[in-house]
Amino acid sequence: MRLDGKVAVVTGGTGGLGWRICKKLGAAKMKIILVYLQSKEKAENYVEELGREKVQAEAVQADITTEAGIQTLAEAAISRFGGLDALVLDAAYNQFVSFSDLDNLTPQLWEKIIAYNLTAPYLAMRLIGPEMKKRGGGRIVTVSSVAGLQPSGSSIAYAVSKAGLIHLTHCMAVALAPSVLVNGVAPGIMEGTRMTANLAPEFAEKSRKASLIQKAADTDDVADAVRLFIETDSITGQNLAVDGGRVFR
Repeated sequence: MRLDGKVAVVTGGTGGLGWRICKKLGAAKMKIILVYLQSKEKAENYVEELGREKVQAEAVQADITTEAGIQTLAEAAISRFGGLDALVLDAAYNQFVSFSDLDNLTPQLWEKIIAYNLTAPYLAMRLIGPEMKKRGGGRIVTVSSVAGLQPSGSSIAYAVSKAGLIHLTHCMAVALAPSVLVNGVAPGIMEGTRMTANLAPEFAEKSRKASLIQKAADTDDVADAVRLFIETDSITGQNLAVDGGRVFR
């Protein structure tokens, strides 16, 4: 798919990775709907920065864990830019709870993490995917984690939510074929993101050392993978680990 003039919605657009994705897609001359939940000032500043780079963009506040919130971002893309060609599901939630600390992985925390990281992407794809098909096609990219490929990560709930998201990507590729291509990226630990900031420092350092290159994954590399999956005309149902050589599958 040619990106010039196409419309991309990026959830979690004020996060470290989400912002890099917005920048990368804006540089490819896509129009951007930057979705945020609470960071209004940051979102507006980012949109101003994109504007200075001649990128058409708009910040939209939406709770992606609700169907109403998803409808809000979809309607914003249509009213502002006339449609929606690509959906990047980057928003996520984590809270560090060691795997052995089952007492503190409460049912309430479990439900919050699963709702944000797995149910919300399903609701978004369920609503937006069929609309993309009606318009002739589109691209959906999920952002999971290497925690979904092995028993690791900030908590059991986080790992399970990301494993579910990886398989949801496979399943939605089947459901939305042939005109909507659905792929995912599974980053390792990244610097400058809220996900990493929420980790215990010793756990974050252990994760860096676990990769072959002995450092965190680069957010620009992850953003490049997202762009690849939006541009592609022949890849669907795939998940790419961007982790510096940590997980091999």
